[in-house]
Amino acid sequence: MDFLYTNLIYLIPVFGLIGIAVMAIKAAWVTKQDAGDGDMAQLAGYIADGAMAFLRAEWKVLSYFVVVAGILLAYSGTTVHTSSPVIAISFVVGAFLSAFAGFLGMRIATKANVRTTQAARTSLAQALKVSFTGGTVMGLGVAGLAIIGLGSLFIVFYTIYVKNTGGDVNGEAMAKALDVLAGFSLGAESIALFARVGGGIYTKAADVGADLVGKVEAGIPEDDVRNPATIADNVGDNVGDVAGMGADLFGSYVATMLATMVLGREIVSHDNFGGIAPILLPMVIAGLGLIFSIVGAAFVKIKKETDSVQKALNIGNWASIILTAIATYFLVNWILPDQSFHMLRDEIAGSPGLLKEGSIEFTKMGVFGAIAVGLVVGTLMSMITEYYTAMGKRPVLGIIRQSSTGHATNIIAGLAVGMESTVMPILVLASGIYGSYYFAGLYGVAIAAAGMMATTAMQLSIDAFGPIADNAGGIAEMSRLPEEVRHRTDNLDAVGNTTAATGKGFAIASAALTSLALFAAFVGVAGIEHIDIYKANVLAGLFVGGMIPFIFSSLCISAVGRAAMAMVEEVRRQFREIPGIMEYKAKPEYEKCVAISTKASIREMVAPGLIALITPIIVGFIFGPEVLGGLLAGVTVSGVLMGIFQSNAGGAWDNAKKSFEKGVEINGEMYYKKSEPHKASVTGDTVGDPFKDTSGPSMNILIKLMSIVSLVIAPHLHKELNHSPRLQREIHIRSMVMPAKPEVKHKI
Repeated sequence: MDFLYTNLIYLIPVFGLIGIAVMAIKAAWVTKQDAGDGDMAQLAGYIADGAMAFLRAEWKVLSYFVVVAGILLAYSGTTVHTSSPVIAISFVVGAFLSAFAGFLGMRIATKANVRTTQAARTSLAQALKVSFTGGTVMGLGVAGLAIIGLGSLFIVFYTIYVKNTGGDVNGEAMAKALDVLAGFSLGAESIALFARVGGGIYTKAADVGADLVGKVEAGIPEDDVRNPATIADNVGDNVGDVAGMGADLFGSYVATMLATMVLGREIVSHDNFGGIAPILLPMVIAGLGLIFSIVGAAFVKIKKETDSVQKALNIGNWASIILTAIATYFLVNWILPDQSFHMLRDEIAGSPGLLKEGSIEFTKMGVFGAIAVGLVVGTLMSMITEYYTAMGKRPVLGIIRQSSTGHATNIIAGLAVGMESTVMPILVLASGIYGSYYFAGLYGVAIAAAGMMATTAMQLSIDAFGPIADNAGGIAEMSRLPEEVRHRTDNLDAVGNTTAATGKGFAIASAALTSLALFAAFVGVAGIEHIDIYKANVLAGLFVGGMIPFIFSSLCISAVGRAAMAMVEEVRRQFREIPGIMEYKAKPEYEKCVAISTKASIREMVAPGLIALITPIIVGFIFGPEVLGGLLAGVTVSGVLMGIFQSNAGGAWDNAKKSFEKGVEINGEMYYKKSEPHKASVTGDTVGDPFKDTSGPSMNILIKLMSIVSLVIAPHLHKELNHSPRLQREIHIRSMVMPAKPEVKHKI
């Protein structure tokens, strides 16, 4: 036991190494599977080459950003005593690992897709095994790299700034270590935003072009080899839903742990770990969650063709959540001491131990209660999202029924479903915030987010399985394989469509709690006592913050529209100018469609990214930390609502369209593909595409990135707050002309 007390901090990266080792084994297994015949391999090669071409173009642009941002951070680290130029190194490491995590997942996804198609020629069980194992590589890679990166850097910074200087773990020494560590999260979230927005623009420009010209105008299947945009569409599934989602959850994973660690510094703990148990706890929870995600993944299997793929995924997910919850109970009991805790900010100045009115005191069981709340919130959010987006449920059936009266009523129904779908998630989130705060104060809100994110490896494995299955179906269609193969891939794809939607629900829920934790950390570091919305400037900041998700969404959706127009024109040109395409006698120029999506996504991702990065800096330094706090409150509430609305509306539209592939009954009559209601559903799906895969998911990163930027600049704002000559003069004058107020004691 003494060994664990002494070395627990060094075991954290070991959890990550275990995850990476298992990931490597699974990746090797996928690579060894049969890749099919020459035609299948050639199509898969087009997809892989297109995905890598996008990543190379994206990385070239982002490398300039990382260098410039790193230089600015290094300089800013010299201007306050609680930071250091080393923050630039932390930033670069976070950016690199975020990009590398996306690369690992996308690389194996472009191998697993064709192997899933080939496996589907054998059985549904084998196809699920290959596709889910490919998704598991993504999940374990993201979680493993995040834990290794954050855990290793914390060991280094804790040693340099706290242990070697004999600094106070609750004082400025630890504050400096965590501020430098915040650069890691900033790097991860910055890359995540560009990857998510760029990937989303790429995939939806291709998807819209392929749908409008291929399915609606030419009347050919979605993934028909004759459609010039079909390769770009399949590439987009990888760069948007694999690399983009991976970077998104990598950022959430890291930001959640960091926010909890920053708040943990404000807790005085008489423990066996030198007083840093509240800081270590979120990282250890993440490590255990990674291990139990590996265990849960082993339960995802089926035996017969009639077995439910969704049920198999649910069993694996529930196994990882339940095992993590049980292990966390024993972990909290072991790592935290038997004492009452409170946040240092809750003490009355000059009276240590005496708490402000309404402050929260909590115990280690309160901390576990908050973690349990986080796990419940994450589970409920996924279930609610599944209800609003899954086939056969009331919301999707309602859109199908209204498709019978035309395109306009389909759009109306989808918008209504998206708006309605915000009610229950917001009530669940609000209850989660209240419950976690009740159990353990602000630290409880943060540790609840950490509990929710504990099984990120499993959540992302399930999510990444979807694009792999989608690509597998596309390759089966393009290769004109037997109907039974396409039937199996369609089964996987339909489930993958739902898991993608529930993954987005999980992501927005985690982003909401993470942003609140980051917000609480920002308030403490910036030295703000409260945020008073009666002040005109704070209220103005609140309204401006509420507006930002709307202009951000506008830029993303407009970018998709412009790129899709270029894609539509190119597909029409090829159908018009290349004779023999429709008769399978000539091959379309796939590379030109890939180039259109690549150039458009790289060009268009810059403006939305700059909004998220620059706005907090401008507002913070011009108007001060309290106005910035109002801005963050506005952008968080508005962004969460916009994210839920857009993601669920898009997911419901998509599954309404897919329902026609099997046939749907409307008013006693059956309708199938190419019917008028189906055409209306295609229009709805086309509108929903940028909702669910570009602007909606990007809300997660927008609210997190603005919060993490605010946290990084908070020490500078605190300096301005405390050392402003005007403020100092006002304080001096008030102290001379106004008598001191008597101290208010708590009623006992």
